[in-house]
Amino acid sequence: MLESVLVANRGEIARRVIRTARRMGIRAIAVYSEADAELPFVAEADAAVLLGPPPPASSYLDGQAIIRAARQAGARAIHPGYGFLAESAAFAAAVIDAGLTWVGPPPAAIEQMGDKINARNLMERAGVPVAAGSRQPVADLDDAIAQAARIGYPVMIKAAAGGGGIGMSAAADEGQLRAGFETARSRAERFFGSSAILLERCIERARHVEVQILGLADGRVVALGERDCSVQRRHQKVAEETPSPGVTAQLRARMLAAAVRAGEAVGYRGAGTVECLVDTQTQDFVFLEMNTRLQVEHPVTELVTGIDLVEQQFRIADGAEVSFDPMAVSYEGHALELRVYAEDPKRFLPSPGVITQWDEPSGEGVRVDAGYTAGNTVTPFYDPLLAKLCLHGASRAQALERARAAVASFRIAGPKTNLPFHAELLDSSEFASGLYDTSVVARLRP
Repeated sequence: MLESVLVANRGEIARRVIRTARRMGIRAIAVYSEADAELPFVAEADAAVLLGPPPPASSYLDGQAIIRAARQAGARAIHPGYGFLAESAAFAAAVIDAGLTWVGPPPAAIEQMGDKINARNLMERAGVPVAAGSRQPVADLDDAIAQAARIGYPVMIKAAAGGGGIGMSAAADEGQLRAGFETARSRAERFFGSSAILLERCIERARHVEVQILGLADGRVVALGERDCSVQRRHQKVAEETPSPGVTAQLRARMLAAAVRAGEAVGYRGAGTVECLVDTQTQDFVFLEMNTRLQVEHPVTELVTGIDLVEQQFRIADGAEVSFDPMAVSYEGHALELRVYAEDPKRFLPSPGVITQWDEPSGEGVRVDAGYTAGNTVTPFYDPLLAKLCLHGASRAQALERARAAVASFRIAGPKTNLPFHAELLDSSEFASGLYDTSVVARLRP
């Protein structure tokens, strides 16, 4: 197996990858910015290299500095985690060109899926359902109006180069399209370095459901169940669960088969996710995007399958077999993940500051993937994710019961957190019923 790996990330995901690496006997090397010097992931690594000042462009987004750090520390591989450079085809190629092992999919697959329009067209050719939408970038406002008329309102305005819901907006008519188009272009340029826009038919009462795939070293692609990610604020996920309470066995089989075709179409290797929207009225689904990396919410899949996805990433990157039988994956119980953010629980605005108390819940079926502890400072430079509170039970009812108890006993003082929101979500009749969609948070926060 790999002898050493540099983890090109921070916080909870760096800590998560380091944990599996050390269990496997792989030397784990951290990189960090000046703002993160006191965080747990730095201390828990076998070695750590300072990248630079806090701004991401001077630290976690500086690919050449990361490769230099890998050479300096004697790393043989680089694991990108999620975010930052995880879905940069150029960085993946640079890692490979430097003679290091890239713990991720081939750069070509990242590039093909990084452009939403190209990804849609490719998936359609592979027989994966897609919503009516743009087949090429929208040229200007007049073109947008013409395309929206063809597609039919309401439409989603999206950054073609973006991901994760950043910068998306909906337009119910031409007036809203006119009002939102230039804003979308400027946000796309600011966040993704490209002003290219696509339009796509908006499914008004949709569930956001994704399928976990693994592209094996021998070329096969397998699906490891689905996750429901419909609880979102500003198109950003807040809570996830598996199995999805809104997906029937028949729909699940169709989605998993489509996800495998999607992975095969791009020669996928390693862990990835095929994201879909499910129409709650028709039970039809369409391709949304492919995340060519490990997802934030991967723990819920691990809890119901017993499969360590980071371990499989390492094995596949090294050309080895996975540690489980891909033809006999079993699923046990139900799992939830609640993302704990340093943010105001009402308006969801970031709340940086010094953590003066940190008491994690524990007990049967409770897993906490945390990036911080008492005494650490949450800075405004990065995403305010503090921890992922994950629960597993024999049934959804038991998982929900454990979630309520865990949220009530999780004590964080200093920055505001969204734990009160999670308590409200878990007590809401809509979420408890399982019959929710992507607008559930908007109904809780009208």
